[in-house]
Amino acid sequence: MNQGKMSENPESRFSVVLVGSARLPGVRIQREAYLRKALARYCSEEEIRRAVEESPAAAGIAADVLDRAADDSIRYETAKVSALSAAAGLPGLFALPATVPADLAQYFGHMLRISQKLAYLYSWPDLFSDDGDDVDDATMGMLTLFFGVMFGTQSANAAVGKVAGMMAEQVAKKLPQRALTQGVVYPVVKKVAAYIGVQMTKQTFAKSVSKAIPVLGAAVSGTLTYTTYRPMARRLKKHLSESVLAKPAHRVVVVEAEEVRETFVPKPAEGSASDGTAATADRPQPS
Repeated sequence: MNQGKMSENPESRFSVVLVGSARLPGVRIQREAYLRKALARYCSEEEIRRAVEESPAAAGIAADVLDRAADDSIRYETAKVSALSAAAGLPGLFALPATVPADLAQYFGHMLRISQKLAYLYSWPDLFSDDGDDVDDATMGMLTLFFGVMFGTQSANAAVGKVAGMMAEQVAKKLPQRALTQGVVYPVVKKVAAYIGVQMTKQTFAKSVSKAIPVLGAAVSGTLTYTTYRPMARRLKKHLSESVLAKPAHRVVVVEAEEVRETFVPKPAEGSASDGTAATADRPQPS
């Protein structure tokens, strides 16, 4: 496919921006470091240790505590991305070719940051397996679906729920690679990427207009970013907080079942065959 056709394809355009944003410095969130910092104000050291080693749900951290930590992160990222967007709007009309692409990249970078933070709080596994520049296809697919939820697409909501269900059922600590890259979820990923590519073009145009006038453009651009970013982040927070991964029920059921079996399976009587000794009291003796 030639470069011209690639640039006209909304799905490809979004994928290029997503990968580029994921490579920006400071975009990738270290799961352990983030959870320790986000939960330090609200949880004991033992709860934090379990949250890091397993998940916040497995640690039994209350939903309202996770919601407060999530709100803290949303406020922080919203303020940061809005300030950067306003700063990018200062140069005015002659700097548009440089400022608009940069603004779009940092906007998507902050969407990636809040996606990771909310995912980790609501018990999703580490999305980036290493510190390299490469982003594997499964992670790309999952992040695309998270973005889809933020943009309000119902198909992304359903797909995220399906992936969460797969992981909960298998008690998995990694994303389901096949489902996200060639299985049942993959067609939804492609559809969502194409939709966001179209929306991305519209947002780029809106930001271009807002930046045309120096100083005033900065205020308009910062406000526009604030009024779009925060509701999108809260939409993802709501969806992830209601996911099966955020609830420890599937783990509790397993534990309870084991306890029931341990409680009601009778122990063999002393001297029975099952304990390795011969029970002769009730056996007729040879004459």
